[in-house]
Amino acid sequence: MNAPIHHAPALKPMVGIGLKVVSVTVFVGMQTSLKALGTDIPAGQLVFFRSFFAMVPVLAYLCWLGTLRTAFHTRDIGGHFLRGAIGVTSMALGFYAIGRLPYPEWITISYASPLLTVVFAAIILREQVGRFRWTAVLVGLCGIVVVIAPNLSLDLGTLSNEERLGMLASLAGAAFAAVAMIQVRRLVRTEPTTTIVVYFSLCSSVIALASLPFGWVWPTPWQATLLVLAGIFGGVGQLLLTACYRYAEASTIAPFEYTSMLMAVVIGATLFDEVASPTTLIGATIVVSAGVFIILREHRLGLERRRARSASPPQT
Repeated sequence: MNAPIHHAPALKPMVGIGLKVVSVTVFVGMQTSLKALGTDIPAGQLVFFRSFFAMVPVLAYLCWLGTLRTAFHTRDIGGHFLRGAIGVTSMALGFYAIGRLPYPEWITISYASPLLTVVFAAIILREQVGRFRWTAVLVGLCGIVVVIAPNLSLDLGTLSNEERLGMLASLAGAAFAAVAMIQVRRLVRTEPTTTIVVYFSLCSSVIALASLPFGWVWPTPWQATLLVLAGIFGGVGQLLLTACYRYAEASTIAPFEYTSMLMAVVIGATLFDEVASPTTLIGATIVVSAGVFIILREHRLGLERRRARSASPPQT
């Protein structure tokens, strides 16, 4: 009996955009759960619960598809472990920061990650980056400085030392997230997406478990609920994020990532009594504008490359 042929679904931009917005909302739910925990749970413990319970919806989905066994087939276990180690570092830094910073500030600084990915792709992968993208990256990083600088100033700063460390940790976490994306770009050359997702959660859980001797705490029932929810939200968000790229091009979907800023402002004000400062809103506007410019630029270059290929004469 012949194996069934799986055709890629036709592009449906509105479906892709809808899935992207839902995935962003779910990820914001994950972040809100972690922020509600405050600073009472160590970062390594947060990473473990986020990674371990993310496997629940991911593995359930793979079982439903009947592809669970093949998802564990890999030709680069070392690459997955490296991606997991980098990802754990990024998450630990980010989770340390989220309990110490106002939500809008935290999410704005996290937007440095896609900007830094462009920089690291040029340095590590030798990707060609034109002057327009370099300009957009520099402008976006200036926006991050607008958010950070007033709060790090000895004269103007009103944050505690712990909160300032949170800002530095958030920025470092964004840098490690960018490096993780470079490693993912390497993995996708040989590994299926489902395999990357499964091994990331698995490796992250194992690596984060190593932080157990450094001081985990026994959570209260409410804290345990938030920890499990954060993991499940993370897994569902990852599945939705993967699915949205099946229905629309990346350049169509990517700008909707920034809807999380609007959600962060609303949630910060309503749930955590954190009103975004004027410098945060100005910096966020600069960063989002730079990110959207890079996305639109990539979309235009992609169209030009496709036109060039279609115009070239066939090889004989």
